[in-house]
Amino acid sequence: MKVPIYSIEGKEINDVELPIQFNEEYREDLIRRAVLSEESKMRQPKGSYKFAGLETSAEYRGEKETYGSLKNRGQAMLPREIKPEGGWGRVRRIPSSVKGRRAHPPKVEKIIIEKMNNREYQKAMRSALASSTINEVINNRYNIGNRKVPIIIENNFEKLGKSREVLSVFSKLNLSSLIENAKKRQKRKTGVGKTRTKRMIKTPKYLLVVVDGGEILKAARGLCGVDVVRVSDLKVRHLAPGAFAGRVVVYTENAIKTIGEKL
Repeated sequence: MKVPIYSIEGKEINDVELPIQFNEEYREDLIRRAVLSEESKMRQPKGSYKFAGLETSAEYRGEKETYGSLKNRGQAMLPREIKPEGGWGRVRRIPSSVKGRRAHPPKVEKIIIEKMNNREYQKAMRSALASSTINEVINNRYNIGNRKVPIIIENNFEKLGKSREVLSVFSKLNLSSLIENAKKRQKRKTGVGKTRTKRMIKTPKYLLVVVDGGEILKAARGLCGVDVVRVSDLKVRHLAPGAFAGRVVVYTENAIKTIGEKL
């Protein structure tokens, strides 16, 4: 499959044959499984101290024959602290008590990572790459019509060091409308979640720029709805955000060459 190569002026200068990785069968189920597996590895492991709330002198003495039993004394038969003088203190150790243990704390041994076979993941990656070449899949997310995809641009694109220069290139490639749509669809976070982070605005994912390196990694990351990633760090979740494939992807010539050699 041949795709045109564009200059930073927006003109076709050559064409290139896409690597064999882009010819993989489109498998939506594999892509979703790979994205969920990647996102599970990003979760913060949680777990409480095993003896939290239990390191206390509290004892339960409910049996009638037990020394110091609380039975028939008009007090709740619950674990209570033992005072130095031998008296009973406050209730401890149970979930309903002050400074007691939690009823169902997070377990350290809980498995939160969903593993995936390496060969299966590689197939999902190739399938996600193939989804960036199918207009029908991309049009389910964005309206690009019958435009030739993916979009490949010359290596000089990686040398751009300012956001306005990158935005100018996108404008010449007729991609600036995607950035404008991302700005319109920005939403402010609601609820308690907005107090836990400084990023209070949610921005939808539109353009993905895959490069081999260069100053473009910093220049493009500030554009609304645009993600820029090094080809060595490319994941399935970049190509299919939210486990839905069909993202508009801009590759550089070097990135295409690296994909053909290493992925």
